[in-house]
Amino acid sequence: MEQLETIELKAFVPAKDFALSQRFYQDLGFQIPWTSEELAYLHFGDCTFLLQNFYEKSLAENFMMHLSAKSVGPWWEHVQKQKIAEKYNVKVTEPEQRPWKMRDFILIDPSGVLWRISENTD
Repeated sequence: MEQLETIELKAFVPAKDFALSQRFYQDLGFQIPWTSEELAYLHFGDCTFLLQNFYEKSLAENFMMHLSAKSVGPWWEHVQKQKIAEKYNVKVTEPEQRPWKMRDFILIDPSGVLWRISENTD
């Protein structure tokens, strides 16, 4: 039997205001090397996703992304320095140790998508 191989897995993240969401993610640190009227390809290092010019409230508010980092501290500091919460009127929580052996903080994007930015702790 031929061995199954993968290249990558991408989520299609909804955007209520496509242009605003692109600015939000760029301020967060993502680059956008390609965009059209319907999609934008975003990446930070090897982490990628597609931002879509599509919004349905119930979908966006039940959508979650998890970004695993070597250290959550620099991400938290970057979010604070960029004034992401104030600039985009979004919710950001302080980093917290979780019972599942991760330290993370929550960031909700302008469309209501919940992000957990975390580091593994043992």
